[in-house]
Order: sequence, then C-alpha cells, then structure tokens
Amino acid sequence: MAHWFPKTRTGARLAAMVVAALLLPSCSQPAGAPKGRTEFKIGWSIYAGWMPWPYAQQAGIVKKWADKYGLKIEIIQVNDYVESVNQYTAGKLDGVTVTNMDALTIPAAGGKDTSAVIIGDYSNGNDGVVLKNAASLADIKGRTVNLVELSVSHYLLARGLETVKLGLKDVKTVNTADADIVGAFAAPIVTAAVAWNPQLNEMKKAPGAVLAFDSSKIPGEILDLLVVDKATLAANPNLGKALAGIWYETITLMQQQDAAGKAARAAMAKLAGSTAASFDAQLSTTHLYATPKEGVAAAADPALITTMTRVRDFSFSKGLFGPGAKSPDAIGMSFPAGKTLGQAGNVKLRFDPTFMQLAADGKL
Repeated sequence: MAHWFPKTRTGARLAAMVVAALLLPSCSQPAGAPKGRTEFKIGWSIYAGWMPWPYAQQAGIVKKWADKYGLKIEIIQVNDYVESVNQYTAGKLDGVTVTNMDALTIPAAGGKDTSAVIIGDYSNGNDGVVLKNAASLADIKGRTVNLVELSVSHYLLARGLETVKLGLKDVKTVNTADADIVGAFAAPIVTAAVAWNPQLNEMKKAPGAVLAFDSSKIPGEILDLLVVDKATLAANPNLGKALAGIWYETITLMQQQDAAGKAARAAMAKLAGSTAASFDAQLSTTHLYATPKEGVAAAADPALITTMTRVRDFSFSKGLFGPGAKSPDAIGMSFPAGKTLGQAGNVKLRFDPTFMQLAADGKL
C-alpha cells in the first residue's frame, strides 16, 4: 500500500503536542548567541506539495545551492508526519515541512520559536467532507463523522459546518486513523467522513458518495510550509537563502510542460510511492505558490492573519495549546510589516518572507 500516504499532514495532534512539550526541555537553546554552522537537516514527509524537496536532493539541486553557500544540507524523510514535527520540535531537525495548524499546535505550542520561511501551497480541494445519500452538507446534521480528530480534517469540518449554519455540536465525531478511513467509509453504517488525498479520491468512488465540502471553499486556509528554527536561521542566514534557491528552482522545473517537467513530476510521484497520473491529480487540487513573488504576497496578505486567527481559535477550543493556556492569545504569531497576533511577548510562530523576497529580487 505504498501509494497511501500514512499520517501525511495530519495526525494524532493532541498526543503529539504532549510529546513535544515533554521533549522541549532537552532541546532548549543554550545561553548566548548560537554559533554559525555548515551542516543542516531538513525533514519531510510524503505529500504532493512537499515532494519537490526529496526530488531536489535526488536531482542535485540541493547540492548545487548548498555548495554555493558552503553548506551541507540533508533532506531527510520521516515516514510518520507527526513524528517528523516532533523531531523538529526536539531539535533533531533544523527545519521541517508542516501545515500552518501543526506549526502552531506542536512546535510553537511546545515553546519552540519557529519561522515559516517558505509558504509552498494551500490545499485547494485535497481535503474534503464526503457524505452518503445526501443532497448537501446540511444533511450531515445528527450524523456520526469519521475523521482524524484534532487535525486539519477536524478544522475543515468545523469551517464547512459554519457555511450551513451548523456547528460541531450538531455532529458526533469518531477518531479514525488516516490509514483506516477508506475502509471505514466502505462500511454501510458509516455515512459521513472527512479525509485528504489520495484517500479522499478513493472514498468519492463509494456508492452514493457525495463530496459535500472541500478545501477549495476555504482557499488559503490549509497551508503547507517549510519552517526553520528561528535561532538557527538567525545564526545561519545562508541556510534560508539556500533553501529558497532550492525550492524555487525545483518548483519552476516541475511546472514546465515539456519533457523535463514531466520527468521531474514522474520522479516525484515515484518518490511518493504513487503513479504519475495519481500525483498529477493531487497537484491539480494543490495551489502552488509558483513564484517567490506569490509567496511573498501570500505572507503579506491580510487574509493570512484572518486564517491564523481562525486556526488558533479552533486549536485553543480543542485544548491544543496545553493546560496552561488561558486564552487564544497565549501563543504569539508575527507577520510582515510588524503585525502581531496574540501575545507580542511570546511570539513562537513567525511568517518571515525574507528569503522568498530575496528570491523574488534575484538576490540569492
């Protein structure tokens, strides 16, 4: 079942947060300014929008940009997505691919000061709510919904319910592992579920299945990022430059509609354990910020603050900031132009367009 994406982008978030909190004391930053380094580890897990990273390593693009700045950068696969984020939080990785929600609820909530240096894409239909024998999402009222609780799927459900004047109180959720969600939805008793691709595409094939709501209805809210430890980045700005160079060279290549672009996408599909056709289908519901200029614009867009307000309010309501958090403002976030959300004295998640801007300006 290599084509399934185990625990990609979502997972047992509450457990992960607890683990991250327990690990944090062992990886706290030493006193004084961090020293410069030349070797770094960046973690990734399988998801269509993150496959450029391992491909770039395979194709020599990582080495090209690392050599330019006298660095050694290792792009490391972690099979379990949540584990990859935990390893980053514990200081075993210098950066990691992660969603906006998980960046907030795992490393930031665990006290790790984290910078989102690349806004890579947003889910534009890769996540969805599927019902059986229903005319619209409103028919979900009173149903039991299978999903990965405390995840992006849970967030998507909450946002969808708002559009039909319902709330989470109007449904009952059942925590279902992502590896089990397709099998669960196949059972006649299960009439509602939330999932992401490629599982979502399989579930839509079930008899009587209707895609009642998907992430294309909330564009820009489920973001896929590359984050780096802030102290590491401050001491080693060339790391940020190299990562931006790697990303945008690879993204440019994969979007070409010639033989080279097709070969790159096919290689990414293989690295993901998928077929070229399945990978292209997933890319079609993934909105890539194709140029550094688009990434910078996404970071500066006031809509990002609106999105992160929704995400942090949902996360706080589910206890994902930990027992010590008294309000959604407990964890601060910073945005371009000096804008801050939450406690300005406890900023732990930063949307930093510095390196995307250098790429946009041709100054890498």
